[in-house]
Amino acid sequence: MTQAATPSSCADGRWLDLHLAPELFIADIPVADGQPACVVVQQGRIVWVGPQDQVPAAYAGLPAHDGGARLATPGLVDCHTHLVYGGERANEFAMRLAGATYEEVASAGGGIVSSVRATRAASEEELIAQALPRLDQLLAEGVTAIEIKSGYGLSLEHERKQLRVARRLGKLRGVTVRTTFLGAHALPPEYAGRSQDYIDLVCRDIMPALAAEGLIDAVDVFCERIAFSLAETEQVFQAARALGLPVKLHAEQLSNMEGAALAARHGALSCDHIEHLSENGIAAMRDAGTVAVLLPGAFYTLRDTKLPPIDGLRAAQVPMAVSTDHNPGTSPALSLLLMANMACTLFRLTVPEALAGITRHAARALGLQDEQGLIAAGRPANFVLWPARHAAELAYWFGHKPECTVVRQGVIAKA
Repeated sequence: MTQAATPSSCADGRWLDLHLAPELFIADIPVADGQPACVVVQQGRIVWVGPQDQVPAAYAGLPAHDGGARLATPGLVDCHTHLVYGGERANEFAMRLAGATYEEVASAGGGIVSSVRATRAASEEELIAQALPRLDQLLAEGVTAIEIKSGYGLSLEHERKQLRVARRLGKLRGVTVRTTFLGAHALPPEYAGRSQDYIDLVCRDIMPALAAEGLIDAVDVFCERIAFSLAETEQVFQAARALGLPVKLHAEQLSNMEGAALAARHGALSCDHIEHLSENGIAAMRDAGTVAVLLPGAFYTLRDTKLPPIDGLRAAQVPMAVSTDHNPGTSPALSLLLMANMACTLFRLTVPEALAGITRHAARALGLQDEQGLIAAGRPANFVLWPARHAAELAYWFGHKPECTVVRQGVIAKA
């Protein structure tokens, strides 16, 4: 997407001659698949959706935009990213290919702490310059909302810097950004061997200060044997809930810690990774309405063999989202459509499941279910026009960026 061009508004326009993927939207008037349709937008919101030949007279005189009979879907939502960081970790990719495990890389001084050093050394402007090209690649592919986590600063100063950059990115590109505080991502070097002291600092000082500055939309923890324990995770969750902040969790990626069940007890928006999720965890997530976020990019990069329990999640009707998990160590992915393809090929999701996973379920994982993920009257105008006739093409093709038209909050980001 060429972001230098000034976007135009479609606040008083309407999109004509579309076909809408039926499994991806809710409209006041049903539209048969493949039949010409119309989406009417006013003041940045969708006011009517339905067959083109049934547009109400009140809207008939509005300026019309030709949709070219393209496929219309909700805007894509990337609900789990670590987009703001310094440097890269290509050397670790080589180490893993040579046989090192994730834990061995971390023990050798690599992993998250490597990115902490580079992020702390970078200025806010340098982080903006590094993150913008990554964000632009995702936006060019139809993303209208994205989560960006901290967790590479691990101190008040540098966590603040990451979250400020995330907020600025949203303003610079006119995209919805949800910021997640991941201060409990790893132990900073200065707290080596003192995890409880660091968790106390996170809960007592860092999180409250950043929340008071309006920089946190949700709180996450990396609950794993190479990261933080269940007790430490619960301490962070209790502090977050006391501040009125929703929680989510990096859960059951490398082992079954029963973190998902803990997160669900705290009403978590989502549990992410979940390759080792237990039946107990599935039941807890079902009962809490917690979204399961699948991250096939990390699964692929780490050459994992333990599949998430898709059949169990499906049977329990736990909503499954799909995300890039963009990060410098285990998922340097910049294509949400590729992740949809991987979710189908590696995890055996159906096409409707994968596409719901990058739209409405991903929106729910961010608490954005009223703003993103559906095309429906009364909602903000966040949708994409694709050069495709069938929704399956969005998960079928990989290795190219489709020339799509993206509408974010009623603004044509790419025409």
